[in-house]
Amino acid sequence: MKSDPVPVLHGGDRVAEALRLHGVQRVFTLCGGHISPILSAAKARGIRIVDVRDEVTAVFAADATARLTGGPGVAAVTAGPGITNTITALKNAQLAQSPVILIGGAAPTALQGRGALQDIDQRPLVAPHVKRFLKLTRVRELGPAVAEAFECAMSGVPGPVFIECPVDLLYPEAEIRKWYADAAGKGEALADRALRWYLNRHAERMFAGADAPLPAPRVVEAPRAGDPALHRAAARLEQARRPLFVIGSQAVVQADEADELAEAVGRLDVPVYLSGMARGLLGRDHPLQMRHARRQALRESDCVLLAGVPCDFRLDYGRHVRRSATLIAANRSAKDARLNRRPDVAAIGDAGQFIRALAQTLPVAPGHWAEWTAALRARDLEREAEIDRQAAVDGEFVNPLAFFRALEAEAGDGAVFVADGGDFVATASYVLHPRAPLTWLDPGAFGTLGVGAGFALGAALARPGGTDEEREVWIVYGDGACGWGLAEFDSFVRQGIPVIAVVGNDAGWTQIAREQVKMLKDDVATVLARTDYHLVAAGFGAEGLLIQRGYEVRPVLRRARELARQGKAVLVNVWLDKTEFREGSLSM
Repeated sequence: MKSDPVPVLHGGDRVAEALRLHGVQRVFTLCGGHISPILSAAKARGIRIVDVRDEVTAVFAADATARLTGGPGVAAVTAGPGITNTITALKNAQLAQSPVILIGGAAPTALQGRGALQDIDQRPLVAPHVKRFLKLTRVRELGPAVAEAFECAMSGVPGPVFIECPVDLLYPEAEIRKWYADAAGKGEALADRALRWYLNRHAERMFAGADAPLPAPRVVEAPRAGDPALHRAAARLEQARRPLFVIGSQAVVQADEADELAEAVGRLDVPVYLSGMARGLLGRDHPLQMRHARRQALRESDCVLLAGVPCDFRLDYGRHVRRSATLIAANRSAKDARLNRRPDVAAIGDAGQFIRALAQTLPVAPGHWAEWTAALRARDLEREAEIDRQAAVDGEFVNPLAFFRALEAEAGDGAVFVADGGDFVATASYVLHPRAPLTWLDPGAFGTLGVGAGFALGAALARPGGTDEEREVWIVYGDGACGWGLAEFDSFVRQGIPVIAVVGNDAGWTQIAREQVKMLKDDVATVLARTDYHLVAAGFGAEGLLIQRGYEVRPVLRRARELARQGKAVLVNVWLDKTEFREGSLSM
């Protein structure tokens, strides 16, 4: 039986109805009076309201939703400090090219700039970190603003969009008019009468056309690279003896086409390195995927395709690719495609679509580059054997390499890994094998700590169905990074989100300490304690587990998975030994 439509009674209803029309299933938030009508109206329309303990978590959760679904994630926060708390997450989404819609409250339109509660000029703070800042002044603008925000967030290079909704646009018209009447007073002095006239005229303009129909969602087509670039790239690849692909997050912006992209990469038969959200694109152990010695491989390659990957610090500003090699850059951003290094072929458009088009254009016989692929594979296997030898070293506590070997064996085939930390997470990136497309989330180029709780929340809710293994979400926390997200175990428990967090507890900011101590002979500000993070999580109602010795790892990980299958959030506090695995890891 079809339910009756929810009536549109105020501006909050208009925002919520526009979100429903765009298929939004959840809004992440921390409550505030400026946005209460939106939250209430969204709940009335069956949109799940997911409330957290810090506004930055709400935006991180929306970011993860966007990455895993391919459509914008939505967060709503109150005015002033509610919005300033989101700046780091907005910037992270901008640099990661994630389509996020942030709806922010604001002081009443008639009182802005006059010292109202939480009233600040929000545009200068927010605008540099979003694709568009939509400042609204009339109720009739609310629905069109949502449609514009969705279109803008997904078009071209995806990114975040901000909608500023003053509080007097959101509550019922009768209440706002009464508020304005009370504010104007009943005095008969000229100034009093002028104020009443102004506020009445202001309200008339603000509510004029408020019942206008809401616009339909707009279709956004992914940008496509031109045929000339495609044919030049195909010709260069066909002539290559040692081609190499590096595929990044932007190539999987169209999340629902990730499997088609993986199939195309397999048909092209070119060895590939995967980064960011593209990790796991080829599954757990595909013969074309290389994991180690990327720098050496790039320097040996005679034709490199960077798919959604700029020549930034991660590629030593383009110096990892030798000058004599053909460089093909497939990227939605012309700026990123040419960053620090001008490519021989610039394919400006969606990188995933470009690879699929290449697979249809390039006639490649199976095994065409078998010798080159075998050489890279042999090097990978040699490095894996070295990691095994290092993982076998026993110490006082837990060897981090041995821990990740165990986690790799114990985590389910449908597990999603959320990376939040420095040294511990970087170690994980060498050892953990994401199981499938869109099963690895890290902050991206901004290197932000604190993404873990929000990303895990978004990931868990974006994958609600399937088996226990398909719903399994792990946070890999450094002990420094987990400090940002511990309070969100309250959110996990209240929302019934059974994430499993593993905290690599080596009592320090180890990634910083490695180089700082070596270069400056000083560990200042890098020392932490062996804190009982598991007891903190238990205080929020989650399950807390402790691992102090290597023989405890496998049984405790199994117990954590069992508790998660029972619907419980879990934190595993793992006491680590110090290692030299990542010496020389400082990036500039």
